Amino acid sequence: MSSGKMLSLKIKMERVRFAPSPTGPLHIGGVRTALFNYLYTKNKGGTFIVRIEDTDQNRYVDGAEQYILETLEWLGLKVDESPNHKGNHGPYRQSERKSIYQEYIQLLIDNGKAYYAFDSKEALEKERGEAESKKETFKYGAHNRDRLRNSLSLTANETEKLITEEGYVIRLKNDAVEPIVVNDELRGVIRVNASEIDDKILMKGDGMPTYHFANVVDDHLMDISCVIRGEEWLPSLPLHKLIYDGFGWNVPKFIHLPLILKTEGKGKLSKRDGAKGGFPVFPLSWEEAIGFREIGFLKEGVLNYLALLGWNDGTDEEIFTLKDLESAFGLEGIQKGGARFDFKKVLWVNAQHMKKKQAHELVALIDKDYHQIDKIEAKVSLMRDRAETLLELEGLIDLFENTPVQYNEKVVNKLDKDRCKKLLLKVKDRVSEGTWTKEAFMEDIEKEGLKVGAGMQCLRVALVGSLKGPDLFDFMRLLTKNSNLERIKSFTNHLNI
Repeated sequence: MSSGKMLSLKIKMERVRFAPSPTGPLHIGGVRTALFNYLYTKNKGGTFIVRIEDTDQNRYVDGAEQYILETLEWLGLKVDESPNHKGNHGPYRQSERKSIYQEYIQLLIDNGKAYYAFDSKEALEKERGEAESKKETFKYGAHNRDRLRNSLSLTANETEKLITEEGYVIRLKNDAVEPIVVNDELRGVIRVNASEIDDKILMKGDGMPTYHFANVVDDHLMDISCVIRGEEWLPSLPLHKLIYDGFGWNVPKFIHLPLILKTEGKGKLSKRDGAKGGFPVFPLSWEEAIGFREIGFLKEGVLNYLALLGWNDGTDEEIFTLKDLESAFGLEGIQKGGARFDFKKVLWVNAQHMKKKQAHELVALIDKDYHQIDKIEAKVSLMRDRAETLLELEGLIDLFENTPVQYNEKVVNKLDKDRCKKLLLKVKDRVSEGTWTKEAFMEDIEKEGLKVGAGMQCLRVALVGSLKGPDLFDFMRLLTKNSNLERIKSFTNHLNI
């Protein structure tokens, strides 16, 4: 610049929030919402906020908030501001922000954008009944508020008296005539007739705000620049726009994520679908419901799969680390249509991440106290590519620890028992003498008049109890001499039955 002075430009940082309600465990749909908020923030170099929306005290569940925060910690989604990470925009629990809501609801009342309503439950039920008799839907709004019991139809003195003596709610005063125009970054411009939105309750009789009011106030005061939430909140967007307009506030960007659909059939994925299909729908266990963590999923596998539910980076790549996702993520990659949940695909994705880990990393993640770590790591290296979860890997490692007590009888019945027994006795002798080799074993198979496959099946069943398992010769190498002998003896005795 000719003046020699530097021009200072202040760029507003992106601030996004994940705002769950502690009404139960966090569904994987909620986890995906948290993940997309997190990835958007990291991609933009912004701030990731967790706000606990606990205004509905009737549905509050003890332990749910802790569950939510523990889930995020397990997944490695680092939070910048939350109830446990104080910032300059707290408190981060809505139940602790009651005085703030009182201040801002009064502002709407003073500006003629909201009003007190004293209608009893019985009176409103009567109105609904009369509307239904006419095959209409009752709406509390501009067309009938003057004949209902509220501060707009009553005098100031009557209103003041009722505020003191009776219970009340506070409603939005929707006087909009022109269509309400809102924008979703994914779906574009949406127009809704103003008459479709009634005078919604903003403050409940217990003095707590409704979700809609608290949500807007908090997003504004916390400087939220982009709201990323589930598709189920899309119908609420015009109402939220009216509340923003009532305050004269700028509206943040909105994007509503597609639903996670059932594996089969119509509708969104539910807890019942998981129970029916035998797969988890929660990240961590909750009461009787098992979680992804507890059945041996890596956090990397869970995050990777959830990122693929409704998002694509424009390539055919399917395996991403969290760092990869942070770099690649963008709103433009989010699809409009629902994403169908596929547990087989989750398993496959998790398996790919298990293959990428070092053996010592997997050992550290297995919930079992192993001795002789060097031998365990060798066993993990051998078994890793055959497992899709840590729990399955642990079970495969246990193959080394215990002599089979049961055998796959369908396989046993197909064996040539006499030739098999003779072959195994030769293997036993060679193992005892220390002369057993793969080459010698192949020679013995031929001498017994067996095909190679049949001979291999015979030895495999003796060692592991079935035809499933790791490379046979690597497996024998990692077993102790005594363990090999014990397993062969046990199976030859079984063949005598």
